[in-house]
Amino acid sequence: RRWRAARRGAMFRNQYDTDCITWSPAGRIHQIEYAMEAVKQGSAAVGLRSKTHALVASIKKSSNELSSYQKKIFKIDEHMGIAIAGLVPDGRVLAKYMRSESMNYRYMYDGPMQIGRLVAQVADKSQLGTQRAGHRPYGVGLLVAGYDQTGPHIYETSPSGNFWEYHAFAIGARSQAARTYLERRFESFEDLPLDELIVHALLSLRDTLASGTELSPSNVAIGYAGPEGKFTILEDEAVQPYLDMIGQAETSGAPAAAAMED
Repeated sequence: RRWRAARRGAMFRNQYDTDCITWSPAGRIHQIEYAMEAVKQGSAAVGLRSKTHALVASIKKSSNELSSYQKKIFKIDEHMGIAIAGLVPDGRVLAKYMRSESMNYRYMYDGPMQIGRLVAQVADKSQLGTQRAGHRPYGVGLLVAGYDQTGPHIYETSPSGNFWEYHAFAIGARSQAARTYLERRFESFEDLPLDELIVHALLSLRDTLASGTELSPSNVAIGYAGPEGKFTILEDEAVQPYLDMIGQAETSGAPAAAAMED
């Protein structure tokens, strides 16, 4: 009897998840939920900002020891970049769209596009995939970091078409651990210099790693934007000095987070 009930439940669900325009009796669209689940399964990414800089950091993964690490941070314009969690090909499509919109804006208005305006356009594009037959939602979440005439910004976009602005946030696998770290410390980020902000991003990312895995220059990337007007990506050996700062703080006997706050 239990088997029959479980089978009926599976059949009931499958009637409503074959496309993204069919509502279930519970008022849900299952394909959107599946796309959001893809974001939760992706490698973690964090974003945080101070009053001068906005930055994103992401864990990079490789399919095996012989392959290169997959790129998770993309430069969009001189003043803006994104970190992704979820399906990387979908992320590349949205990155290409954002670059095109930024270039068109620069051509028309001879200046950088406001971060919030571009994020709203991306959210509108994502929402179109949730309301047309023959389409599917993008299975990727974005953290957008940028600096415009109104200051530094961190935004998150969702496959559902929603978007939010944050002081600090994390998405991807085991991101709740990173969010807990950020929630406890985000009020101190406002006045931090860039180096310390990067260290906090790495420490929050470290909390998302599986046991037995450590941060290394090859499996983490950082991107930041500030009043200098250039989005900069740090990878490989450029990340090592910040990992060394964490190691030195912990070697001295104090937790790295406490050392940064001091």
